[in-house]
Amino acid sequence: MIKLLKLIKAAIVLCLDVGFPMSNSAFGEESSLEQAKKVMTKFVQRQVFAESKDEVAVVLFGTGGTRNALASGDQYQNITVHRSLMLPDFDLLEDIQDTIKPGSEQADFLDAIIVCMDLLQNETLGKKYEKRHIELFTDLSSPVSEDQLEIIIANLKKTGISIQFFLPFPGDVDDGGGDTSASERSQMHRNSFPKKALTEQQKEGIHVVRKLMHTLDEEGGLEEIYTFRESLERLSMFKKIERRPMAWPCQLTIGSNLSIRIVAYKSVTEEKVKKIWTVVDAKTLRKDDVQKETVYCLNDDDETEVQKDDTIQGFRYGSDIVPFSKEDEEQMKYKTEAKCFSVLGFSRSSQIQRHYYMGNQVLKVFAAKDDENAAVAFSALVHALDELKVVAIVRYAYDRRCNPQVGVAFPYIKDAYECLIYVQLPYMEDLRQYLFSSLKNNKKCIPTADQLSAVDSLIDSMNLVCEDDDGETFEDLFKPSKIPNPHFQRLYQCLQHKAFHPNEPLPPIEQHILEMLEMPRVVKERCQAPLEKVKALFPLREVGKKKEEKTAQDIFKDNSEDGPKPKKLKIEDEEGSFSIMKLAEGNVTSVGSVNPGEDFRILVRQKNADFKDVSQQLINRIDQFLENKGSRYYMKGINCIRVFREEAIKLSKVQCFNDFLQALKSKVEDKALADFWEIVIQDRISLITKDEAEGSLVTSEEAEKFLAPKEKKNETLPPTDEGGDVDDLVSTIKT
Repeated sequence: MIKLLKLIKAAIVLCLDVGFPMSNSAFGEESSLEQAKKVMTKFVQRQVFAESKDEVAVVLFGTGGTRNALASGDQYQNITVHRSLMLPDFDLLEDIQDTIKPGSEQADFLDAIIVCMDLLQNETLGKKYEKRHIELFTDLSSPVSEDQLEIIIANLKKTGISIQFFLPFPGDVDDGGGDTSASERSQMHRNSFPKKALTEQQKEGIHVVRKLMHTLDEEGGLEEIYTFRESLERLSMFKKIERRPMAWPCQLTIGSNLSIRIVAYKSVTEEKVKKIWTVVDAKTLRKDDVQKETVYCLNDDDETEVQKDDTIQGFRYGSDIVPFSKEDEEQMKYKTEAKCFSVLGFSRSSQIQRHYYMGNQVLKVFAAKDDENAAVAFSALVHALDELKVVAIVRYAYDRRCNPQVGVAFPYIKDAYECLIYVQLPYMEDLRQYLFSSLKNNKKCIPTADQLSAVDSLIDSMNLVCEDDDGETFEDLFKPSKIPNPHFQRLYQCLQHKAFHPNEPLPPIEQHILEMLEMPRVVKERCQAPLEKVKALFPLREVGKKKEEKTAQDIFKDNSEDGPKPKKLKIEDEEGSFSIMKLAEGNVTSVGSVNPGEDFRILVRQKNADFKDVSQQLINRIDQFLENKGSRYYMKGINCIRVFREEAIKLSKVQCFNDFLQALKSKVEDKALADFWEIVIQDRISLITKDEAEGSLVTSEEAEKFLAPKEKKNETLPPTDEGGDVDDLVSTIKT
């Protein structure tokens, strides 16, 4: 069984050196104290926005005064417990930024560690913490005594308290030996540090730190020594909100006789920003000063108020409103007996296409804990599915109030655990079917061998999974588990800024957020040569609009002339758009009322078809639908108009459609069919423009104006647009 991650509650002490050497800096450089405070601020910000349950305390050493439980005589002086253990909040952030000031004294950082250990021991007594930890920030410029070093190491090991050091320079800056991985990490950041020699005191201090960390952990101790700048880079991302895994116990059933106790957990689900926005008074910033009241009124001249009890919700069904009360809604809900995870059957895994996966979550399903019989049966099911390469098709209902889903459960076997992965599958209404012509049938689209090779090389060069030098392990350059959501990062950045600077504009987006979803640098460099090859083998050239020579016959020809253009018919045949309908061409003799749009398509393609006669049949059907005045008939009429428009464009019968649509608009206004015309406007079904077909004289502006609401005419003003007269003249010549 997998060991599930618990929500770890930790007790953390931030131990900061504020002694006067920490505030010293060269001209134009930040002091070590300011750098350390930035790291602490970033750390606390992450804890606040992640809604962490960890408790944080702050201890300062090098202060002018002394306030700690161990102070007596000259022992543990100039060390102050600034804040006891409590949940991090914006008050702590303000303390770090504004309250903590440089001290006037110096203190031994080993004494500060002892004070931190004492604080953790006393304030966690009787409470349950999974981890106790000290983070110490110093430049090691203060005197240090190794007298109690062995005692400190022994007590850290005994109590299980861990420690990390944060310094202004790498931990191996004075020593080329030591841990290899730590040296490599510090070497990566070494170039960004100013060339400044360490003092003798700092060299002694880093020797003590290395001795302490190496004794605590011989293998990885030195890796717990970080630089301020390195830490800022690591903490630049806001921490994700920790979620406690919520178990979903259920019975996995196969038929009526086999039942296995299971428990499921969400493995993947979309994280959303909590809706914690609220309306406050702009001056007082108090929520209680603003009250929201909703009033319902009739749409009449007096705006008569209607009580909420006198209202009922309605469902829009076409142009009608169907009343639907809360009781109706409750009765409509799908009722199930209880939660459900029932196997409907099994299918080959190859039958479940990847693009069928849907839903907003992925569940990992395990056998119930501490149930040996369930574990054996569940393991047998998982291994059988894996060996046979089949998956289970499952009916899933979260509880009796939820609508059931159909999903797939496929086996997932790892060294540490085994489980079923559940993903929701689509219903019929969820699928989107599209037909596209095959690229294989078009000789122009067949690539050459060189082109195929060039694209293969480009794909190889952009591979995000790289093999290491040993040839066995792999490195993923683009790990989803390591990429935070840029939206959350930007939101938290802005919220934090506004919390401390309410009157200032928002800061620009940080560079690391912009670079978050960029192509990795190593991939960008690697793919340059293949890209150039692809660019050379797939040349792009600008193609201008071909201007055809027109004769007088082309300009003044009768648009009602029978017979479609042979060239256009050839293109349509190649596309194969109507291959199924052609099977029924012999049976269609007129535009019927069941499927008038498809009947029209078939008839206009028949030999010796009279487009004007067939379109008149379609227009008669549209008139019948409008006479019935129902949303179902309206939609059939809209579909007929769409088909009419498409065929008019393809067969160059533009004027026939435009004349119909203009006549329809007048008819609609006369017969008070405003709701139908509203659908036409919403679907943007307008006159065919000359941009869409060569035979049209309608501009895009005129087509847009055609759908605009009708304005009252002002007869006293002369017409300012003479374009209409020109259009009328050309129309007269054409007819």
